[in-house]
Amino acid sequence: MEKTELRQSGIATLKKLAEQPKKKAKKEEMILALFFASRIWKEANVIGMIRSTPFEFNTEPIMQRAWAENKRVVVPKSLPKRQLAFYEVDARTAYRTTKFGVDEPISALHVSKEEIDVLLVPGIIFSKDGYRIGFGGGFYDRYLAEYKGRTCSLIFSEQLNNDWQHDSFDLPVARIFTDTFKGVTYE
Repeated sequence: MEKTELRQSGIATLKKLAEQPKKKAKKEEMILALFFASRIWKEANVIGMIRSTPFEFNTEPIMQRAWAENKRVVVPKSLPKRQLAFYEVDARTAYRTTKFGVDEPISALHVSKEEIDVLLVPGIIFSKDGYRIGFGGGFYDRYLAEYKGRTCSLIFSEQLNNDWQHDSFDLPVARIFTDTFKGVTYE
């Protein structure tokens, strides 16, 4: 299957899971427990993440916990030439929704790549080796090419699929947290 077909199928699967809020919440709770118990979380002071859409893994509890533990949260804005820049946010930050349906912070508090301890990388489909199929813009691939901090993704088992070939320019995330351990590599 081509990446475009996998992406469309993956989005449909995520939307179907979102129609089962109790099941989705239970999976998220399990994944969050693993993530919050990890060294990645415990050692991080600055955490980069998206503000999730309703069918994606809910990042709001991560933000809330980060602020409660005095960690800094940074959220990306898209720039020209499919680039990303991250900006610090707090509970009072306002957002604007882009034409892609993504919430971007209205913030001038830019945070450099070097300051971000861990980046929660979004995606639609993931291989057991951490390669991902995102939404197709290449924003994260470009950012990850120069990012030296830790990377991970919090995903539902429904997003795991090894029946595709990653491209030479694709960069895997170092760790996947999911509601099943079958075939997933850890750092």
